[in-house]
Amino acid sequence: MRQAGAYSGVLYWKTGPHSLPLARIKKIMKKSGEDVKMISGEAPIVFSKACELFIEELTRRSWMVAMQSKKRMLHKEDVASAILATDLFDFLIGLIFHESAGEIADETTVSMPMEMSFRDLSA
Repeated sequence: MRQAGAYSGVLYWKTGPHSLPLARIKKIMKKSGEDVKMISGEAPIVFSKACELFIEELTRRSWMVAMQSKKRMLHKEDVASAILATDLFDFLIGLIFHESAGEIADETTVSMPMEMSFRDLSA
């Protein structure tokens, strides 16, 4: 059995230089479509690294929002504000505002930067 060690800043365990479970990533990849039958060994590793970088960037931007509010703990509102403030994360806006019975549910709980509202985003 191998010991944990540093490998380019990421812990190195039995599965390699990544911290997300490759079996789970491969399972998600197979469920993504009917035509996905075989996945090479390198593909889950690339997806694992991409997910790590995505999580790191979203966390960093959320932490900057929290620090601007003089908070020392990250809350879901900070993540939501970071998503709304960054064009790169526009694909996540639907996760922030979940629709219930055709209307936006609890729209006022998310603090939006620059006096923005959801109605401004949909235009």
